[in-house]
Amino acid sequence: MTTLAPTLSTRYFPRAASWLRDVFLIVLGSLFVAALAQVEIPLLFTPVPITGQTFGVLLVGAALGSKRGAASLILYLAEGAIGLPFFAGGAHGLTVLTGATAGYLVGFIGAAYVTGWLAERGLERSVRTSFIPFLIGTVIIYACGVAWLTVLVGSFGEAVKLGLVPFIIGDIIKWIAAALALPAAWNLSK
Repeated sequence: MTTLAPTLSTRYFPRAASWLRDVFLIVLGSLFVAALAQVEIPLLFTPVPITGQTFGVLLVGAALGSKRGAASLILYLAEGAIGLPFFAGGAHGLTVLTGATAGYLVGFIGAAYVTGWLAERGLERSVRTSFIPFLIGTVIIYACGVAWLTVLVGSFGEAVKLGLVPFIIGDIIKWIAAALALPAAWNLSK
């Protein structure tokens, strides 16, 4: 016979246990995105590389929810800003947060929040409906990324050509992969 007695920490300190779990998941989410940032394919015609970050951002947002997902991406940016080699290809520092990919990086926070918010309302429950939060999250990333790239290159059309068009097919593949990986990520976050 087994008993399901709560552990000492969850029985006497439920808020502390919940808080520690949240912190663990937030840190894990930031490390997951950092690891996927190292999957980088530089393109010769654009300053924006293909990376696994978008996949990570969408999955972290959907699995952790709005607040923890956004907190995870804020932590990720802070980790890279203070010098950890967490950005694409091991890049780090504040110069990355003002360079060509800065808009995308900032967009990650909003994308994780909105993807998580939509997932909290049940849109991540099936592979078919999970595409809605992933599409909206990707649109947020591109809106921020292309807007910043427009400032740097001086032309919206050029920014779209350099920072959006080459990535559409890859992002559709990332949506499919994220939708397939979501049940496992959801179970892990529980």
